[in-house]
Amino acid sequence: DAAGLTTAARYAEGDGACGASLRPGVAGRTALTLRVQTGCEEHCSYCIIPSTRGRGRSHPLPVVLENIRRGTAAGYKEIAITGVHLGSYGRDLGDGTTLDALVRALAEWPEDVLFRISSLEPMDCTREVVRLIAGSGRLAPHFHLPLQHGSDAMLSAMGRPYTAAYYSDLLEVIQARLPDASIGTDIIVGFPGETDDHFARTLVAVERLPFSHVHVFPYSDRPGTAAASLPGKVDGTVVRARARAVRDAGSRLARSFQSAQIGTTRRALTIDDGSRAVTDNYLKLQLPPGHGRNEWVRVRIEGTPGALEGVVVEPTASARPSTAAPTS
Repeated sequence: DAAGLTTAARYAEGDGACGASLRPGVAGRTALTLRVQTGCEEHCSYCIIPSTRGRGRSHPLPVVLENIRRGTAAGYKEIAITGVHLGSYGRDLGDGTTLDALVRALAEWPEDVLFRISSLEPMDCTREVVRLIAGSGRLAPHFHLPLQHGSDAMLSAMGRPYTAAYYSDLLEVIQARLPDASIGTDIIVGFPGETDDHFARTLVAVERLPFSHVHVFPYSDRPGTAAASLPGKVDGTVVRARARAVRDAGSRLARSFQSAQIGTTRRALTIDDGSRAVTDNYLKLQLPPGHGRNEWVRVRIEGTPGALEGVVVEPTASARPSTAAPTS
């Protein structure tokens, strides 16, 4: 009688949480999220994570690859690779393992699975990572690269080790190789000392860069961080107004990206009950009836921004590159 057993005892043989069975649809998720690293040794002045999560710690590459094999054996067709500071993957292992090496192994994966690389710091998104993503149907053309601010003075105060120009150059490289890639970002507004000119630089940067989605974070003090003791706190009313302006710009960019994708044909994975799908470049589409969860399809994107629809042109699509050419 299982009623008197603990969760661990009932599901001790599974690979999922608490030994539960690992399969698409568990906890409502069609894709598998695989954390390969935790901890962070960066020194962003607003962030408490280094003091709460500790130093960076990576799973050895053979362990990561075995976990991927378990996931694909359980039926997963999309795997999101995550970490607290994913770009530092392998640095603590002392065996030469790097994020580039991990991404290369994913690019050469023999089975029909799509890997989605989660958030990378701009300085960690190497040209080799971009090249590998551009050259392999196993890697989603989807980037999340936190800019945080458009002013170099504010980036320096935040402890971010790059400039706005470096970030802009990186996005030019991505766009040149992957013109239909989804590129998301994070922006902080109202950081201590942020002037109208600093904010204007951020707004200009957001409006001219090819973002598909923008996450906006109004700054607030976090006890224990260096930023909490900085002078020049920005009035809350001003912070909210600035956040609204960046969100509005982000919404325009999202609509523009979606508009540009209408008429293209892309690979997508069905989610939920099969009535929706997510494309390789991270667009969510409504599908007509007749599909189950976790099916590859090739879809022609139709509809309007904010209400995209997918017309299935091939029911079972393997991991082949998508095409930007409109389908007539």
